[in-house]
Amino acid sequence: MLSALERFAPLPLQESWDNAGLQVGLTETEVSGALLCLDVNERIVDEAKAKGCNLIVSHHPLLFRGLKTISDLNDVQRTVMSAIQKGIAVISMHTNMDNAKGGVNYRIAEKLGLQNVKFLAPAGSDAEAGSGVVGEFAEPQAADDFIIAVKKAFGVECAMCNELLRRPIKRVALCGGAGDFLLDEAVKNQADAFITGEMHYHQYFGYEQTIQICVIGHYQSEQYTAEIFDEIIKKECPGVKTFIAETNTNPILYI
Repeated sequence: MLSALERFAPLPLQESWDNAGLQVGLTETEVSGALLCLDVNERIVDEAKAKGCNLIVSHHPLLFRGLKTISDLNDVQRTVMSAIQKGIAVISMHTNMDNAKGGVNYRIAEKLGLQNVKFLAPAGSDAEAGSGVVGEFAEPQAADDFIIAVKKAFGVECAMCNELLRRPIKRVALCGGAGDFLLDEAVKNQADAFITGEMHYHQYFGYEQTIQICVIGHYQSEQYTAEIFDEIIKKECPGVKTFIAETNTNPILYI
């Protein structure tokens, strides 16, 4: 299972600060079922157990830093304890899945119906890996129609945007999660709009009528990542039962 996921999104594609790969458990465990999710917490572990799964595949790593203790001190430690006690392994495919061709950002582009999709910031000359993507709509859209379409595609209650662009939007750059570091790259690539999951307040300034910014939430932007895991596992490990998690782990409420 781990090797199948890593063939699609090799670990060397992850950023230097990341910690993708095996988080908890034994490498040779025979998989009874896999629960696929964005984040790992105690409720996800409980759902995996209830569904008869002894593997969790997440996008966000459970462990970013080393643990000096494993106790009930915080949610990460409690989750690790729970997974070990229940015999559940945890694998995370994070920025390696973001940076892989056909990965997280390609899936976002697919949900929006973008065409001619390519990496926004390719890693090297072969265009097999990179940060963000850029693509085009078949037909240009007015800014308000564009924002409505994005909200509908990702089921978001609200989007944070700069002032509406007074020209049609055809070329769209995007990056799931915290993609604000690619905003200037989007402008450089002559994108009419830039979509990401979260962005710092001060970055909204100075782009009026240059590019339409549309920020939809970190969880919301990456919510379809589990579909990629599901497709990989069904293709490479057809005998393994898979379940896309029903537990919503988004810690942010819109009230």
